[in-house]
Amino acid sequence: MDQALSDLARWRDVHSRRISSYDTTGGNADNWVFAPGEEKTIAAISGAGCIRHIWVTIASGMPFYLRKLVLRMFWDDESEPSVECPIGDFFGLGHGIVTYFQSAPLQMWDRAFNCWFPMPFANGARITIENQGEEDAVIYFYIDYQSYEKIEADQARFHAVWHRKLVTKAEAERGPNRRGQESVLNKSGKDNYVILDAVGKGHYVGCHLNLDTNEPGWWGEGDDMIFIDGEIWPPSLHGTGTEDYFCGAWNYNRLHQTYTTPYYGYHFKGNSDYTGKHSQYRFHILDPIYFRKSILVTIEHGHANDRSGDWTSVAYWYQMEPHKKLPLLLPVNERLPYRFGGLESRQGKDRSGLPVNFY
Repeated sequence: MDQALSDLARWRDVHSRRISSYDTTGGNADNWVFAPGEEKTIAAISGAGCIRHIWVTIASGMPFYLRKLVLRMFWDDESEPSVECPIGDFFGLGHGIVTYFQSAPLQMWDRAFNCWFPMPFANGARITIENQGEEDAVIYFYIDYQSYEKIEADQARFHAVWHRKLVTKAEAERGPNRRGQESVLNKSGKDNYVILDAVGKGHYVGCHLNLDTNEPGWWGEGDDMIFIDGEIWPPSLHGTGTEDYFCGAWNYNRLHQTYTTPYYGYHFKGNSDYTGKHSQYRFHILDPIYFRKSILVTIEHGHANDRSGDWTSVAYWYQMEPHKKLPLLLPVNERLPYRFGGLESRQGKDRSGLPVNFY
């Protein structure tokens, strides 16, 4: 932000443009309606440029419409998306429900979604939204961008990917810890939750991580482990606990106090016994994590992966194309939030066999 302010007086030879949902008749029907099953291109830009800001607001009667609407972004005439996420998760909302927070690249306030990640492209950009739900969605949007003659060769492309897994307690080795006490050990990271698995050259710029659990007790102590360029063990970056990676401390022990800052936050809190839904974010805006061949961003679910629950995340990164094809997005019925241990009638089992309940 300091750099942006210090450069604000600099004049640049660019053209400022906007694509929006405004009513082209001159009326006030300033939105697009997305019928069930309908996908529309909300922005199709030719030439070189950079998207600087995206604003969206949505009205829908569908439960969990934020998980049923899918946002995709394509750069430079690529056939596979560089971004594919449920729209709420892309903007930092991890449980398919609205919660207000403010960070440097993403904000949610008064049902308004904002994204400030710069998104450069050399030969066109395309953004689509698909309604995979059962009712209409009414969407207002701005896409603010700059068009250029060309972009510099060192400009990497923006990427984002959503991931979900019902994690279960792992079988772990036992042995003495640093103080000689008997402990479960994690000396490989193989059972960790995976936030990002990317191949190529680029830099990771952060994530948000969300969990839902019916297990009382602290679910943190999960170390972040980031493996760069094919590392096996140890990773280049090894942390000391979940709340530590997200720039908190001591079990987030102010349990009834959410907080948001430009680069980190704990913006959704469940119950005081640590059950229920929780969300946290960490953006590496001032400290991007660079890779030349590959990156694997992981975190333990509890110490040595000793906790179970529904874990979801969105990872954000830049890389030079081509990129590894994004994982297949789960079908809409497998993206809905879960409630553990409830009495709902729609009880079932996930692919892992763990019993769950849909809201």
